[in-house]
Amino acid sequence: MGHPRGPRTTESRVSPHSRRVTIRDVAEAAGLSPAAVSYALRGIQVSPETQERVRRIADELGYEANSIARALASGRTHMIGILAPSLEDLWQQRLVAQAARALLGRERYPLILDPGGSAERQRLLAAQLRERQVDGMLVSPIDPADPFWSELAETIALVSIGDGLPGAATAGEVLFDNRSGVRAALEHLHALGHRRIGVLCPPGAPTADRPAELAVAAEARRLELEIEIVASPYELEGACAAACGLLGSSTPPSACFCFSDSLAHGVYAAAQRLGLRIPEHLSVIGYDDHPVSALLGTPLTTFGWDTDRVVKEAIEMALAAIEGRRAHRRIVIRPQLRERASTAPAPAA
Repeated sequence: MGHPRGPRTTESRVSPHSRRVTIRDVAEAAGLSPAAVSYALRGIQVSPETQERVRRIADELGYEANSIARALASGRTHMIGILAPSLEDLWQQRLVAQAARALLGRERYPLILDPGGSAERQRLLAAQLRERQVDGMLVSPIDPADPFWSELAETIALVSIGDGLPGAATAGEVLFDNRSGVRAALEHLHALGHRRIGVLCPPGAPTADRPAELAVAAEARRLELEIEIVASPYELEGACAAACGLLGSSTPPSACFCFSDSLAHGVYAAAQRLGLRIPEHLSVIGYDDHPVSALLGTPLTTFGWDTDRVVKEAIEMALAAIEGRRAHRRIVIRPQLRERASTAPAPAA
C-alpha cells in the first residue's frame, strides 16, 4: 500500500522562471485545500499557527497574491485615494507622503492625484477615484461647501482633512482649528505694532465657506486691523508675483500672514526682489512649519500642526469605516505658534 500524501517540502518549489506560483501550489505544499490557504492568507477562519505556516510556505515558494481575484472575492480593492489641494505646496507634499507610507504599512495601496489648486478638478478626480472602486478616500477639500462631497460620502468611506464638509455623512473629519491659528497670528502681529497686514490665501480664495478666511475678517474687525487678502498660487514664482503686487502698492503692509509656508517663501522672494529686509522692513508668518522654514537665512515664524497625528487619525477613521469598526469620527487639531526671527516690531512710520 502507498503511504498517505503529506505536505511537500519546499525543496520541490516551483521554479520562479517557469510559471507563476498559484494558490494551488501553496495548498499542495502545505497539505491543505486551496480554500484553507486562501483563508490563511487573509487571516480568517483558521488558527494563527496555520496562518503563519501558510504564509511562510507562500513566501518560500514566491507566491504573489492576485489582487484582482482577491478584490472580486472580498468586494474590496485595498486602494485608498488621496486628494490634497495642490502638490505644489511643500506641506501638502509631506502630508501625502506620510499618508502613503502609513497606508502601505497597513497593506493598503494609495492612489494619489493632484488637482493643482482647482476645486473643479478636485471634484472630477474624486469621481474618477470612485470609478476605480477605491475602498476609501482622504481629501483636503478646496471647496468644503461643494454638494458633491455629500453625494460622494454616501458611496465611499470619505475622511475630510483640514475643513469639515457641511451636511456630508463622512467616515470622519480631522479638522484644523483655523480660528485659533488665525487669532494667534494676528494677535502676535498686533502686539508688535503692525496695523496694516497682507494675507496670502491659497488658490480659489476668497471662499466664504472656508473657516480660516472667515476668521481673518472677524479678527481684523476685533483688533482694528487693516487687512488686504490676496489669492496666490502655491508654486514659488507665482507666490512671489502675488507678493510683489501686494508689497509694491502705494500703501504696502508692514507684515504678511500666509496660509502656507510655501506662500511665505514667495514673500521672502518678493522681499529680496524689492530690496526689503525681513524683519526690519517686513514681518512674515507662515502656517505649517515645513522643515525648510527653520533653515531660511531668517527663520520663519509659523505654526506646527502635529502632522503625525493628522495622518494617524485620518487613516484609522477610513479603515475603521471600511472594516465596520468604531473609531473617532471627529478630531480637532490645534496649532502651536513657532516664534522665530521673521517677526519684529513694526517699523516706525
